[in-house]
Amino acid sequence: MTPTSTTPRRRALLSTGPGAHSAPAPATHDSSATHDSPATAGTSPAGADPAPAVDPAPVEDPAQAAPTTPSAAAGTAPATAGPSPRTPRPSSMFSSLKVRNYRLFFLGQVVSNTGTWMQRIAQDWLVLSLTGSSAAVGITTALQFLPMLLFGLYGGVLVDRLPKRPTLLVTQAAMALTGLALAFLTLSGHVQVWHVYLAAFAVGLATVVDNPARQSFVSEMVGPGQLQNAVSLNSANFQSARLVGPAVAGLLITGVGTGWAFLLNGLSFVAPIAGLLLMRARELHVVQRTPRGKGQLREGLRYVAGRPDLIWPIVLVGFIGTFGFNFPVWLSAYADDTFHAGAGAYSLFNTLMALGSLAGALLAARRGTARLRVLIAAAIAFGALEVVAATAPSLWLFALLMVPIGIAGLTVNVTANTSVQMATDPAMRGRVMALFMMVFMGGSPLGAPLVGWVTDAYGPRIGFALGGLVSMAAATTIGLVLARLGGLRVSLGWHRGAPRVRFVPRTRTEEHLATV
Repeated sequence: MTPTSTTPRRRALLSTGPGAHSAPAPATHDSSATHDSPATAGTSPAGADPAPAVDPAPVEDPAQAAPTTPSAAAGTAPATAGPSPRTPRPSSMFSSLKVRNYRLFFLGQVVSNTGTWMQRIAQDWLVLSLTGSSAAVGITTALQFLPMLLFGLYGGVLVDRLPKRPTLLVTQAAMALTGLALAFLTLSGHVQVWHVYLAAFAVGLATVVDNPARQSFVSEMVGPGQLQNAVSLNSANFQSARLVGPAVAGLLITGVGTGWAFLLNGLSFVAPIAGLLLMRARELHVVQRTPRGKGQLREGLRYVAGRPDLIWPIVLVGFIGTFGFNFPVWLSAYADDTFHAGAGAYSLFNTLMALGSLAGALLAARRGTARLRVLIAAAIAFGALEVVAATAPSLWLFALLMVPIGIAGLTVNVTANTSVQMATDPAMRGRVMALFMMVFMGGSPLGAPLVGWVTDAYGPRIGFALGGLVSMAAATTIGLVLARLGGLRVSLGWHRGAPRVRFVPRTRTEEHLATV
């Protein structure tokens, strides 16, 4: 039996990742405008399909590769002149750092991310010292994430309308001023808890625009061929700062006080601002901005809703972010209640998870492509590892399991981020990435109270296992949905004496029976 004529085009949705899918687009956009394409020197428009440059890896059946038909997306202006979009596939773990503009951005973020982690630790410690209340610390965290929940989608609309580099200059400067203001108030002895609340909310407001702008700007710096590598290195950058920043903050708090941590964070923004100013505008893969118009927020939501290759990864990270990433709740409970080891064990758990996340980011950078099947496999592995860790009988076994959990969790984040960016029309990328970050970041404040209640009522092991089971169930269900949309079926068999699960094309007979 041979697959039907439409099967190769459909099954590419899951088998080859975002570089080869052909999901239907909503009526307001041309269905061929499903990929990222930077500006070209008078060649293809912004909505053109750059699949060969994104994922040139061979497939088992040449017919699996979806045919590419470059055509402009409705309402998407052609890209301005710039480098060719057919950027070579990444050949090394750090290949995107060969791009000068991205190298400046990366180095600036190394400094800024370290300062950001310093401020997070100092901010929580300051609130705790001012109030003596853990609830007050929770309010501070909630205020910092609240703007993303309330205004995240509107931030994406603004990002699609505005030039990315000047926008980032403004948001980075705003966050620098917030850190400097807190430093002045703290060092002068006039700081009050409402000052910290206001600063946290101000940082959250800046993040509403800064986050989707940074996500979208990466593709403008490196082009589609290096996007997976650049997103992975960004995550490695963040995780490295997660290791260094809290340690430096601890030394500053105990040595000279929290105010100096705020001051260094404010000054750290000089690095990314300088990097943005030193970039060469002519080397950016810039697309023409979306003109101001009515209904752009609804248009973005309709765009995502009509694209299964976008909506299902976003739904998956929503489930995992809400139920699977509540590590502050679980790890503190394990350190205190289960193993009775105190703050030292809590710090150890977080450090090992950060090391795993860093390793996962570097592995993703080396992989070079973002495939939806990798996303599903990593999400299932992430949930399964949480369930296994929940039953760990000893502290050291539990601690060691934090490393693979960090690897799997970071792989989910990077692969989902890259696959969504690569499958999105550049004119829509700000809105789509704002929705992605709102779902992923906004899920934890919603899921944490529920997970915390289960952990308090039934113990850390039940709470941790429940989070893993929900993540596994969501990943398995969404994997089956994507397989069906791609014209694939699950094949169970044995390979070299071991069980093997694969997605294989459905035959014409099977598809006919499925419609009966």
